Amino acid sequence: MWSPSAQRTEGSRMRAFQRWVAEHRGVQTTDYRSLHEWSVTDLAGFWGAVWEYFEVLASVQPQFGRPGAVLADESMPGATWFPGTRLNYAQNMLRHAAERPDDVAIIGEHETLAATTLTWGELEGQVAALAAQLRRLGVRPGDRVAAVLPHIPQTVVALLATASVGAVWSVVNTDYGVQGVADRFAQIEPKVLFTVDGYEFGGKIRDMTASIGHLRQVLPTVEHVIVADQFPAGSCGPLPDDVLRFSEIVTRTAEPDYEQVDFSHPLWVLYSSGTTGKPKGIVHSHGGVLVEVLKANGLHYDLGPDHRAYFAVSTTWVVWNMVVDTMIVGTSIVTYDGSPTHDGPARHFELISRHQATFFGTGAAVLTMIEKSGVVPNTRYDLSRLKAMMVTGSPLPDSTWDWIYRAVGQDLRVGSDSGGTDVATAFIGSNPLDPAYRGELMGACLGVAAESWDPEGNRVFNQVGEFVVTAPMPSMPIKFWNDPDGARYHSSYFEDFPGVWRHGDWVTELDGGQFIIHGRSDSTINRGGIRMGSADITQAVDRVDGVAASMVIGAELSGGDYYMPLFVVPTPGQALDQAMKEAITTAIRTQVSPRYVPDEIIEAPAVPKTRTGKLMEVPIKKLFQGAGPDTLNRGTAEDPTVLDWYAAQAEGFRKGR
Repeated sequence: MWSPSAQRTEGSRMRAFQRWVAEHRGVQTTDYRSLHEWSVTDLAGFWGAVWEYFEVLASVQPQFGRPGAVLADESMPGATWFPGTRLNYAQNMLRHAAERPDDVAIIGEHETLAATTLTWGELEGQVAALAAQLRRLGVRPGDRVAAVLPHIPQTVVALLATASVGAVWSVVNTDYGVQGVADRFAQIEPKVLFTVDGYEFGGKIRDMTASIGHLRQVLPTVEHVIVADQFPAGSCGPLPDDVLRFSEIVTRTAEPDYEQVDFSHPLWVLYSSGTTGKPKGIVHSHGGVLVEVLKANGLHYDLGPDHRAYFAVSTTWVVWNMVVDTMIVGTSIVTYDGSPTHDGPARHFELISRHQATFFGTGAAVLTMIEKSGVVPNTRYDLSRLKAMMVTGSPLPDSTWDWIYRAVGQDLRVGSDSGGTDVATAFIGSNPLDPAYRGELMGACLGVAAESWDPEGNRVFNQVGEFVVTAPMPSMPIKFWNDPDGARYHSSYFEDFPGVWRHGDWVTELDGGQFIIHGRSDSTINRGGIRMGSADITQAVDRVDGVAASMVIGAELSGGDYYMPLFVVPTPGQALDQAMKEAITTAIRTQVSPRYVPDEIIEAPAVPKTRTGKLMEVPIKKLFQGAGPDTLNRGTAEDPTVLDWYAAQAEGFRKGR
């Protein structure tokens, strides 16, 4: 689909890193594959090089040259990185304020509200003022600060202020109900809660003021509430008298003060999807995230001070954290808290054009939605500055690959990345040295010992296997919240292959180092002992005319029976008639295999998704296998009423057996 020009390759930051490694480490690498091989066979050498190359700010630097200075213990779980070092994530993020105080750091966009801008100097000042306020409120290192905030500049400021103090950050988007908030934040017992007076979405102001009292009821440990007040008086309801206004706090003057913490000190708590129970709190560290995002943004995404990034995200999704992380290399960002279809389905590309973004991060489903709308963005907008895209969340359909290069730009490095909340980054993704092929991920990221294994633990190529990581990464979780003996952490990743991370994805590792993602292994379709990723099937189905979306499950039933229904959402104005069913069946037979023609094709009102856009295949599969509706966590669903429809379908199926 795309190959980098010689000029682009030689001018990339990854090529500059190769030259630096050759000069300072004596390690000669000729291409990406050889660079990656060194990065996973000499973990200490590679991550030490990342630290030195990007000149990490730390009050106690590692003693390079001494054994164990970078990696004192390679055990998984339990690896010990950069022992004895002390640093702060926010200090490293804001180092650019001293060099470029008047350059733009953040542009805050909304549906109709006027855009706001923060320079690096203003950002550092607001972070310092808010951090000083948190300290006055009694927030100390290790205390938790929670936030119910949308994708606005104030959320970035709040995260960086929390990190400055050494407190632990956690955020969800404003579309979460009170119970969904409680399921996450009650676990971590926050001392301070951030929220917002309101936000624009779908042409309306969503008033959040009435929820403050309810949030306090379900979060009894909260001592103080800080409200990001973005609307004029009267636009939203009155604020309680005892809340603090964000706008008043950040106008005060304070000196930056960054708490120096251990490399493994908790930075933030992210959450598992929680589709089958309360979400698990996944804890990452200051140092682990810091060195990982320097590698990801400075090398893989090829970002720097001359770039501007725009991501289509909500704050609940780990990709929001990745938006903030791009600033580590001096990249400015654009935030947006409105509807993705405000003024039409091409809203994201309108923002990219207006702000001349060079990098776009989004979910595959967002691009497929725009593709199916018939929009051709490059005929409407100036996208000439856009150089690269990071697409994640689910496999990118072949038709959408083609649409990007036809309707967005021909000279784009499109990276289909696969990673997760678990590591706050990508395991497999793109790099600036290799070509992009339709349907393939370029390869494992630097420092990631990614492989495909069969059930016996043998590495396999050119066939479907379990995705595993055989060596530690700095951004692997330091722990799960409320998991004192590590039992839940261990069972989540290390139960099947002791000492090896099993992520739960089916992949094919190709001879050339590329990977193909087939979907979650716990939602695998297994017909007659032959495994197939559900995404392979739905991609073929979604290409059929008249199909808006689809989901397939394979339910193992009592007596050894197997039921494989396909749920199809027709495009508006269409119906799932016999002709469409025959077209779907033909597509599966010819593009996948006759083995995977479903037992039944059922018209559905929608496919069930989490709030971060992931298909809820596993909980629906369990319903058909006999689980009750009470096993569903509706608080994680994009639309809980869709779950009710599937629960009714499962009940009808079980009664009819």
